[in-house]
Order: sequence, then C-alpha cells, then structure tokens
Amino acid sequence: MSLTTCTIHVTQRNEKVIYLTSELARTLKLAKTKSLILHVGSKSTAAGFKVLKKTGYHLYVPLSIIAQLRIPHLGTTMILSHNGKDLRLGPLIGILTGITGSASAPFGSRTEFIRQFMRVGYDKSFYFAFSPRDVNWTQETITGIFPKREGGWFRKTVPLPDVVYNRLPSRKAEKLASMNAFKQRFVKRGIPLFNWAFFEKWDIYNLLEGTEAFKHVPESHIDPSPSQIKDMLDKHKFIYLKPTGGSLGIGIYRLTYNPKRGYYVRFRRGGKNVLLRFSKFESLMNLLNRSSVRLNHYVAQQGIRLIELDNCPIDFRFHLTKNINNQWVVAGIGAKKAGKGSVTTHVRTGGQLMTPDHVLKQMFGSRADQVLGTAKEAAIKLAEAIERKDQHTLGELGFDIGIDQSERIWMFEANSKPGRSIFKHPALKGEGKAALQYIYDYCLFLSRFRPRRES
Repeated sequence: MSLTTCTIHVTQRNEKVIYLTSELARTLKLAKTKSLILHVGSKSTAAGFKVLKKTGYHLYVPLSIIAQLRIPHLGTTMILSHNGKDLRLGPLIGILTGITGSASAPFGSRTEFIRQFMRVGYDKSFYFAFSPRDVNWTQETITGIFPKREGGWFRKTVPLPDVVYNRLPSRKAEKLASMNAFKQRFVKRGIPLFNWAFFEKWDIYNLLEGTEAFKHVPESHIDPSPSQIKDMLDKHKFIYLKPTGGSLGIGIYRLTYNPKRGYYVRFRRGGKNVLLRFSKFESLMNLLNRSSVRLNHYVAQQGIRLIELDNCPIDFRFHLTKNINNQWVVAGIGAKKAGKGSVTTHVRTGGQLMTPDHVLKQMFGSRADQVLGTAKEAAIKLAEAIERKDQHTLGELGFDIGIDQSERIWMFEANSKPGRSIFKHPALKGEGKAALQYIYDYCLFLSRFRPRRES
C-alpha cells in the first residue's frame, strides 16, 4: 500500500485518461499497465493513465471523469494505492447531522463545531455534512453541504462516503426504527459509521455488568420501587433519581436521609435550586408523584461522597476518542465544581468549569498527577469494556467521573456523543483541538487512509 498527498487539476483533454507526474507515479508504485481504476467514495471508473515528466505530486483529470466520479472539488487531497492498479482519492468524510436550512448556520448551534472539525485535515480530505433526507440510495449519492475556504457553505452531490461520523442531535429521532434501518444501509455497503446512537443510562449499566470495569459503577436500579428507594437511602444515606434518557442534568432529584431529621430532596424548578424536608418517607414519595416523576422512566443511583472544594462537590468530564491506531485516548479533562445548593455540577445550574490540575493540586499536592493518572487508567478501561460489549462502532465517549473521599474512582454517566463545553475553558482549548484531530485520525483508520506502518 502506498499513500501520499497530491493536487488535483482539471485537464481539457477529451480522452478518458488521467495524467500523473512521474514523482507521484513513482511514490504510488504504479504497476506497468495501461489503465487503472480511480475511486472516490462509492464511485469508481476505469481510465487510462500516462506519466508526465514533471516534479511534484500532481494529478490531472478530465472533466468527464470529474463529473462521473463527482469529485467534490479540485485542490489537495490524499491519494492511496493498494496494489498499483487502483487509486483512491479522499477520504470522503460525511458528517450525519440535522440541517436547519439557514444559509449562515446550516447546522444550528452545531455549525461552529462542524466547521472546526472540517478544518482539521482540510487540505488532505473531502468533508461534507448531510441529513438523512439528502441521501439518494438508488444513485448512491448524497447532496451534502461543503465548507468554503473563505467562509460560508455550498451544496454539491457526491458519492456515498468512505466513513460516516454520526452527530445526529435528536434522541427521539434516533430511536425510530426507520433511522436504525437508514444507518444499517451504510454498514451493509461496507461504509463504517461510528457513534451509532445516544446511550440510555441503563444501557451503560448493562454493557458494563460482569466486566472488571463494573467496580467503577455505583449501585443502580431502573424503574425503582418505593421500597428499593427506601432501602438505598437506608444503605447509602443519599441517592440520585435520573431520567433514563435525560441529559444536561435536567430532571434529576437528589434524595437524602438523615436518621434524626428525616428525608430531604433537592431539585431544580423554574431556574432555581429547591430544597425540601419531609419527616416521613411517604411524604417524600407523595411529592415525587405530584411532580410527575414517573419512576418507571428513572434510574436510582447510589450517591457518592465526592472530593470537595470550598464545601462544593467536584466531578470531572473525561472526553475520550479513538486515534489512528484504533486505541482509546483521553483527549481532554475538565473539572466541574457544583454550585451552592445545586443537584449537579452543570455550569447551567451554577457550576464552575476548572482545570483538573488546578483542583487536584489543591487537594492532593504532589500526588495530584498520580491521582489523575489512576482516573485516566479507569476511564480507558471503562471505554474498552463498553466497546467490547457494544455491537456498534464507537469513536468518541464522554464520561462523568468522580473521585470519592477514599480516592476511589466512580463513573456516573457515559455519553456516546459528548458535548464540547469543557473546551470553552481557555486552558483547555489546546485539548479541544487535539480531540478534533483524534476524531479525524480515526476517520483515516476506518477508511484505511493511513500509512503502512500503522496498518
């Protein structure tokens, strides 16, 4: 296999022949033959080829082949040869997402993230974003949205891609049988699609149960009965009730039991943190029932006494990605300090985003690196365990991880499509760029556009 980068030019000649500079032909180790197969995404065509006695890495393609293969644009991209007879341009990377129809922000609030991702390797690959309705399965094409170098966007019809990065934003839409069938159509054509769907909270419990990494998961019960909730409160003194399909900390209740003072519940209502006390367990359950907390859509999770800063609990968001060698790496970590009286550490409920170094050095001094290293090892083991049990391809995970007052590592949440809010911290912007680079590299791995030594 030979891989390099070349610049694509158009030639006005009418014959179905492509021209390669001698330097490019030599690097690709082309066989001594009069024709070859040129591929772009799912499209391919046979063409004659001739070598030009020129330096540099240049490929000249007639308009007829550009139109037939629907080459997205001229300029620089990778070129790959597996056997000296087949040439593949790309990779053609498709980002599956929701499209709003706005000219300036076609992907809504995700527009800037998608543009940032497309900037990584822009001169080595073809990028576009698309929604399910943009795919024409009969013609095996997609009318996708491409970035303009100078800003803005344009639409173009291209072949099915070499790899699909799933960033569909709607949990509800992804639960539809039709959406599952839509994604399966890529897989059946041999097109890798990663980050299959959002996790439900109970999915992770089931995936990890029975693995060595399960020790990092707090005791949890789905659809808890009142007696289970009471037993957990007697045992752990505080627990969390979390919606099975929730996110951003919405709908979470923290229940606490004090043998001398009774039962407490914390939650958020009308943009404010609420704390109520009940002398009897039955009164607490009456409140939950009146608040439309349908326990058959909730998970009860053991409360953990986390390390604290200024008497406020601290947890950590670990952003993990795959790299070009198909290995899990910790791309970034943000520390989150809970707001006063808040149920969670989310910034939207008064939490504060900090760097892990800042937090851990205050708590552990010279042992801070050791403690963080142990947490990183646990995060990698959790990701590997989930991947082994999950039936779909994963390339990205977000973990909410806590360290308790005995330095034990706990994982509270796992997200298969993690947000990037931690990278808004000025000290974490570099890690944000690294995370995007890792995802791009993983696209190269899945599409097999990678150097021989990393095969």
